[in-house]
Amino acid sequence: MVEKQRKIIHIDMDAFYASVEQRDHPQLRGQPVVVGGNPDSRGVVATCSYEARRFGIHSAMSCARAYRLCPQAVFVRPRFDAYQRVSQQIREIFFSYTDLVEPLSLDEAYLDVTTNKAKMQSATWVAQNICKEIRQQTHLTASAGVSYNKFLAKIASDVKKPAGLTVVTPEQAESFIEQLPIRRFHGVGRVTEKKMKALGIHTGADLRRHSLVELNKNFGKAGQYYFNIARGIDLRPVVPNRIRKSIGKETTLGEDITDISQMLTIIGDLSQRVGALLERKQTSGMTLTLKVKYADFQTVTRSFSHEKAIETAEDILRIAESLLQKTDAGNRAVRLLGVTVSHLTTDIVAVESQQMDLPFGSLTQIEL
Repeated sequence: MVEKQRKIIHIDMDAFYASVEQRDHPQLRGQPVVVGGNPDSRGVVATCSYEARRFGIHSAMSCARAYRLCPQAVFVRPRFDAYQRVSQQIREIFFSYTDLVEPLSLDEAYLDVTTNKAKMQSATWVAQNICKEIRQQTHLTASAGVSYNKFLAKIASDVKKPAGLTVVTPEQAESFIEQLPIRRFHGVGRVTEKKMKALGIHTGADLRRHSLVELNKNFGKAGQYYFNIARGIDLRPVVPNRIRKSIGKETTLGEDITDISQMLTIIGDLSQRVGALLERKQTSGMTLTLKVKYADFQTVTRSFSHEKAIETAEDILRIAESLLQKTDAGNRAVRLLGVTVSHLTTDIVAVESQQMDLPFGSLTQIEL
């Protein structure tokens, strides 16, 4: 018996925080808006409007650099309560179509609409209706990707931003993947892209030509992942309910850095975000872990367990700063930073992913 193929939608709000600010403050519409810290502080960019992105500004960039790139930008402090309220509105729309909703953050989620409450056979129709309802109810735009798995749906949602809809059917998948520049593959950052190009891998087609043995040799454990995605392999289900064991945030930097003060700026932002999540979930934790990935992809973690619960951004930042001193950061360039609070004091619902193990050749025809 052939298992019925899934119909997956990935919804991604367009420049979410900045769009909420422009919606709520009409004077900001059409302006380059940066949501984050002050340009004269150690703040970083949480997100920015499309007008600001034209100047090269992006998330995780220091606000000081963003100001240098665009002195006329309007810097706005985040209003997470407002974003949370809008996010809840959007999720209610999702749940009106399916209970299989896996939020990734306030502004994006996977939906499995193989069987949906609207009884629509076409996942594309569902995605169109959801985006239409989001616009009507929130006056914000979302982009959607539709496919038979999470990997392709997520890539597809980014193809026609903002307010775009892209569908990748099983019949289209191979050619879609083959034509993708390697930098568009999730998990391929600047350093990996450079290494792949040195090996002659510039597109999905190039990646597909490399054997698993070759990829494992050149990329270690990540080799299996690259082998799978080049073939459209991803059987991870949309999983809405699991018990979460930790709360954390990490960011892959736009460029490798050796400046400790810049690292502390980023860690400060991550601490604020994790602290906000702990408060929102009304929980705390007993252990803090700092994750550092160096430019050569070596990853190290440093942890600290406390007899008193860790529950505020200030607690997280103070401990993370001391843990950073126990790494080679500064002497070695860093490409990723992350902070995680674990051994939570309460049970909270979260989402987890499963390994990808579907062979590309076993796909069956489905209507997306």
